[in-house]
Amino acid sequence: MDTTPVAKKRTSIYKMSLMTFVLITLSALMSIRNFPTMGLMNWKLLVFGFLALVMFLVPASLVSAELATGWPETGGVYVWVREAFGKRWGFLAVWLQWFQVTIGFIGILTFIAVTISYVVAPRLADNKLFQLGIIIVVWWGMTVVNFRGLKTYAWVSSLFVTIGVLIPAVLLIGGGLWWVFSGHTSLISLHPVLHDFMPDFSNVNNLVLLVTFVFIFIGIEMTAVHAREIKDVNRNYPFGILIVGVLMTVISTVGALLITMMVPLKSLNLLMGLMQAFRVIYGAGAVTTIIALMIIVGSIGQVSSWILGPVRGLLETARDGNLPKILQKENKNGIPVNLLIMQATIITFWGIIYTILPGGVNSSFWMLFALTTCVYLVMYFFMYAAAISLRYKCPNVKRPFTIPGGKAGMWLVAGWGFLSMVFVFILALIPPNQIKGMNLSKTAYILIMLGGTIVVSLVPLVIYQFKKPSWMPESKAAAKKEIA
Repeated sequence: MDTTPVAKKRTSIYKMSLMTFVLITLSALMSIRNFPTMGLMNWKLLVFGFLALVMFLVPASLVSAELATGWPETGGVYVWVREAFGKRWGFLAVWLQWFQVTIGFIGILTFIAVTISYVVAPRLADNKLFQLGIIIVVWWGMTVVNFRGLKTYAWVSSLFVTIGVLIPAVLLIGGGLWWVFSGHTSLISLHPVLHDFMPDFSNVNNLVLLVTFVFIFIGIEMTAVHAREIKDVNRNYPFGILIVGVLMTVISTVGALLITMMVPLKSLNLLMGLMQAFRVIYGAGAVTTIIALMIIVGSIGQVSSWILGPVRGLLETARDGNLPKILQKENKNGIPVNLLIMQATIITFWGIIYTILPGGVNSSFWMLFALTTCVYLVMYFFMYAAAISLRYKCPNVKRPFTIPGGKAGMWLVAGWGFLSMVFVFILALIPPNQIKGMNLSKTAYILIMLGGTIVVSLVPLVIYQFKKPSWMPESKAAAKKEIA
């Protein structure tokens, strides 16, 4: 979700409390749709959750906080990478941050479709054509809603997410704990031993689902734009991120464990697993149907939250002359309408690709999920490298939040984050053993992941290479002439 405050808030004296920052960050990142995928690991998910916290959340949040406070201009990662390596690579970084949304939200949209099918006709849960129809209707519908401006966007997103994410999470965890401790037989042991917690590190295929746990926190760099507005930022930002990390890890692991206690793994549907669990707890009656409707509302709210956010970063690079003027157009509400239309068109394309991918719903869902992760991780490579570079290139830039330890501290934090993302990227290239029905060889799967990532990365480089001087906004073009 775009967490950039309205511009006037940047210059006001308002300072955000620790609790406010925690709540805003939770609303941006918290989701329940990946609980079934996480649940495939049983008790091992506790170790995976801890690894994701250490490998991703800590370095990503600390690095992005320093960058956001040092270079607070609208544009985020585009500005950071541009200042370190130039416009070409800044354009590539923000392109990747934006483009992953067009792939990744197919998962949320199919989740919405499957949940709708639970309400209207469960037999449609595995019907990809039905899911494609929902993908198109929901995304284009919420795109039109976002044309109305930031006020409508914020209102819809906040209300929908509260109704459809936070409340269902409470109902799942509360109802699940009641179910487990009221005498029902758990499908996994309630008295695990050390062996139950340890992943099989001898087989890399068993580690692939670590990608799911890292993905819980992906997007944390967008919350760093709040760093300048937080009271006592040097203390409250890292402490707030720690609280968010612990809360999300606890909620996600408990929710995922409860699903595996109630739903047999052999029949667990990665998209419909939540509804399978609610049906066990509350039966197939009106209560579960109401919960399904709430989840649909919440997921649509999350779609609304992300439709506009990454596009605003892309708009900033468009204003730097990296995209045609037609994509710089804004309506009377300040919304880049043509960029949103382009985004919706690409979402429709990926929806069609999802529909024709070989295999069942689970395998198709995972493939797009893994490709999303690969694309996004390349952006993080640039972010970590930029953070290190700017410590040398711009040592005198004031950073209200600074990673302690000088240059050595930055190398340690950003270097660890970079290497961790290399490891996760490699994992994302490997098909997991836990997901059946891929109908692809390992070689074909790896080629699709690598090929997709390379193609997505090449597109902005080609655009930049052949961009035209006429793309530069008139105001900036005039300013350049004056300087010359």
